Parts: sequence; C-alpha cells; structure tokens
Amino acid sequence: MTRLALSLLSAGTLALPAALPVHAANVEIDASGPVIELDIYEAVTVAPDMATIGAGVSTEAPSAVEALRMNSVEMQKVIARIKALGIGEKDIQTTGINLNARYDYDREGQRQIFRGYQASNRVSVNLRRIEDTGKVLDALVEAGATDLSGPNFSIEDDAAAKDAARKRAIERAAERANSYAEMLGYDGARVLSVSERLTNSGPMPERVMMRAAADMPSAAPPPPVQPGMVATGISIAITYELVNEEASRDQ
Repeated sequence: MTRLALSLLSAGTLALPAALPVHAANVEIDASGPVIELDIYEAVTVAPDMATIGAGVSTEAPSAVEALRMNSVEMQKVIARIKALGIGEKDIQTTGINLNARYDYDREGQRQIFRGYQASNRVSVNLRRIEDTGKVLDALVEAGATDLSGPNFSIEDDAAAKDAARKRAIERAAERANSYAEMLGYDGARVLSVSERLTNSGPMPERVMMRAAADMPSAAPPPPVQPGMVATGISIAITYELVNEEASRDQ
C-alpha cells in the first residue's frame, strides 16, 4: 500500500517535509540539482494477538446515592468475574463513571417529569488470549454487565511489522526517485533528508449491546468472534537531489 506525493524544487532550495515535528530545527542543505520530495506510506497486515473490549453496568434508582451504591455492587461482580477468568490487574482499566438525573417528557403537560437517577461504570479489558473473546463476553453478561463494546483487535508489539513496512517504504522511495532521475536525464538520486511518522490502523470496533443475563437463554453459545487481520505501518517523507555521477564525484 503506497501513497506518493511529488514536488520538484529549484536547485539550491529545500522545503521541509510536512511529516517533520513542529519543534524540529530548520536545517539548510545545499543542493545543486533538482530536489524531489516523496511522501511514502507503507502498511503490512499481521494476525492480531490482543483484543480489547469494554464492559459496563448501568443502574437506576430514585436517589443518586442509591443508584451509585447499586451500581458499585453490580460492577464489583463484573470485575470479580473478569479477574476470575485469569485477566490481570494491569489489563483492567476504568474508563468512565457517570451519574445523571433521568426525566420523562410529558407531552400533554409539556414538562419534564423527574424519574430518578442513572449510574454507570465502564471498564476496558485487554484480552491476551483472543480465542477466548467470545467466552469472556458471555461470562461478563452472566456476571451482570448490561452493555459491551468491541472487540478491537491489535498487536501488542508491532516493531517487527513496522520494520518490514519501513524497509518497503525506503525501497519504494528509492525506486521512484531513480525513476524520476532517469526520466529527467540524471544518473541517480542522493538522499538529503528523511523523516518518519508512525501510524496504526485496523478494523473499527463494533459496539455490542446485550441485555441482562436473566433475559438471555442459559444454554446460548458464546458470540462468535473472528479476529481477522490488522494493519500497521509508517509514513516516510524523503527528500532527494537528482545528481549526475560526475558531479557526485566532485562533491
């Protein structure tokens, strides 16, 4: 996968690549030949080794205190079940606790009618055995989770994948620069500067809504989960000077 942008600059001038961080110092580079800037994006796809899901509990009560207390009790059950599945503390993170007043709208009287309070608590859970994702989702609903989100698949260490993408990007950039050099009557291209921006991509997580365990068939199988593949890559900006061999030897 490659995205390419090209601009020819007059000799002796150089525009800084857009991918450079804003705090980078300006660097003057002398160039006697035309300058080419290439923006290359390369991505590789790999099998994921981690799944992230969200699990939450929502409760309603006449008072704020009661709603929050009920929610805390139910959420403790969900977290206890997560830990019982062998998931460590470092892979469980609270992502939000909310308490809101609830109202019904009376159309006839055209006014809001106070109904009580709703409390919610959500956690994000990293699963390092993605083959257990469906089983974990099923267990969380049985433990009292009233809504789930995800799964979002990823790879924990993508260094090797990014190295492969980097190698492809450098090779593709060199091939393209030399191609322009040949078309424009030059012997080759000399690298003047390189900057890199890491990127991550993958399938967007789907939000899964499930009812309380009491509403679900006890013998229902866990939801099927297909991890597929995820993509990771880099974006590289490389600036070349088009050169002739004789001129290169004189430098």
